[in-house]
Amino acid sequence: MTLFRAVLLTSGLVLVVGGAAAQTQSAGKPMLTLQMPALPDPVPVTLKTAATGLLVLDYVDPICKSQPKCMSQMLPALTALMGRARKAGVVVAYGTRQPNMSKWLPEVAPVAGDIKIENTAQDRFYNTDLDKALKAKGVGTIIIAGWKVSGSVAYTTVGASLRDFTTVVPMDTTAAANDYETTIGFFNILNQGNSNLANEPLKAKASTLSRSDLINFQ
Repeated sequence: MTLFRAVLLTSGLVLVVGGAAAQTQSAGKPMLTLQMPALPDPVPVTLKTAATGLLVLDYVDPICKSQPKCMSQMLPALTALMGRARKAGVVVAYGTRQPNMSKWLPEVAPVAGDIKIENTAQDRFYNTDLDKALKAKGVGTIIIAGWKVSGSVAYTTVGASLRDFTTVVPMDTTAAANDYETTIGFFNILNQGNSNLANEPLKAKASTLSRSDLINFQ
């Protein structure tokens, strides 16, 4: 993982972290160049079926149909992962806003017995029964998939860590509108709470970046 270092220029502060560059400019000030953080590679993880939950966020028609990455990248990855998770007996939970609760994409829609929560905030634990519902089923590790990595997925990893869950984020099951936002989302996930900059597999009460085909159940 490449860490931030600050370079002070006459025009302001530039953050240099390695990776591709992005540029911003404030009114009346010279151009500011920012570098995206370098992310670690996704790591393989093996999860205990009885203690694992799969949390699906906003894989709903109004959101995914308007986001090409959701349909072309995220949906196929989650469909395959969910199939294996259900076969293994993993707890599956869903979270979206009330108007979208009946609009899940059919490939990954809830079935009888799944947990469903209606949220009003990006952190799906905030003011919901998600914590109680997952712990009632013995879940201690949560796989989080959904739109978007820099929003609901990142905020929900924070909420999970605060409640002593360990989280796994399959990088191919979430994204954002552009590459810069996507990278910053993953970087924030590794830095939140009990940070895991080295992407240590299954660091307790922290987040691990993995990939759908690198997640196994036992």
